[in-house]
Order: sequence, then C-alpha cells, then structure tokens
Amino acid sequence: MIKTIKEMAQKTAKDTGIEAFKENVIEALTKVHRYKFVPDEQKINAYHNRPLPIGYGQTVSQPYIVALMTDVLEIDSRDVILEIGTGSGYQTAILAELANKVYSIEIIEELAKQAKKRLKGLSYNNVKVKNRDGYNGWEEHAPFDGIIVTAAATHIPPSLIEQLKPGGRMIIPVGEIYLVQYLTLVEKSKQSEINTRQLLPVAFVPLTGCAFVVAN
Repeated sequence: MIKTIKEMAQKTAKDTGIEAFKENVIEALTKVHRYKFVPDEQKINAYHNRPLPIGYGQTVSQPYIVALMTDVLEIDSRDVILEIGTGSGYQTAILAELANKVYSIEIIEELAKQAKKRLKGLSYNNVKVKNRDGYNGWEEHAPFDGIIVTAAATHIPPSLIEQLKPGGRMIIPVGEIYLVQYLTLVEKSKQSEINTRQLLPVAFVPLTGCAFVVAN
C-alpha cells in the first residue's frame, strides 16, 4: 500500500505540486492499520488503494487521497486540527498521529459512536469526536491550524473559513454532487486573505446536514 501511495504521488505531482509525501505522513500511514477501521467483510480489501464502504452510505477514502489530504495540511505536532466527517475514524487516526489535538465531527450518530469507541480503544487520547452537523464547524475550539473535510460540498462553508487560523490551511472536495469535484486547498494568509487552488478531480460522498441543505 505504501509503495502504491508513493508511486501515485510521483504520477500526480504535476497537478498537486507534491512529488513525495512528507516522512511523518508516511510514518503515520504505516502506524495506523487500515483493517481496524473497516467492516469485517472489507478487511480483505483493507490495503487496496481504493475507497471502501463502511455502512450508512459512507466510505473510507482511498489511502492515496488520505495521504494527499494529510500532507497538504503541513501538520505540526503543536497543531489543532478540525475534521468534518469522522466516518470510521481512519483519517482521524492519521491526523492524531501528527497533531496535538484533533476535533472530529460526524453527522451520522452510529458512525460517531463506533469511531469514538474505536479511537479510544486504540489509545488516541488527543481526539474528540462529536455527533453533529459539521457545516458550521466547532466554534468553541476554533481557531484551527488546519481543517479537513472528507465529504464533497458544492461550496466552501463560510464558517469553516472563519474558524481557520491566519496562516492555516483547509483541504476540501468542492463540486456538484455525483458530478465533477475537485480537491481544493484553501490557504488563509497571516493577513487573513484567502487563496484557493484546485489539486485533483475526485469523487466523494456528499456533505450532508440541515445547514448545508439550506445554504444550497
């Protein structure tokens, strides 16, 4: 799996600007065992470089995309990260290996419960999981050094931009649901100016929630 991720990084470097993922990102991917984050019937496929179903119409992202989204955040060991879409907790665990604190939001109650139990059982004590609509972020713990959204939105939620610390980065898939989406890097300068850059075409499950629906 790691070999495939490294090869894909080289193949997509023209679009992403990243020829090789950071050593600490690769180390985190090596430490976190993906089979622990997928249903029993999918464990045989855990190390294939593709998304896998985890129930409730949701998926765990392919390892290459997890690596890419993690890498572009440029996470420091002092950083506080917000994740929208906990899912099974796989991406959460990768973030927890790198950051000081991870706050993760999952709108599907059962997935939130499962992920919370799983992450606690794996001793990720620097993670907090909450069952709620992630569109408005987690204001009480803002600002965040980095924000990662693991579901596709038709636009970048203004509340997430607001909760991003000056000098911070956000990675989010943006585009029409079930049509073309682009993994989009959002950078907030020290002066709070916003710059965005499309990295790659992707296919994510849609970001859901009442606030998201109203915004559309």
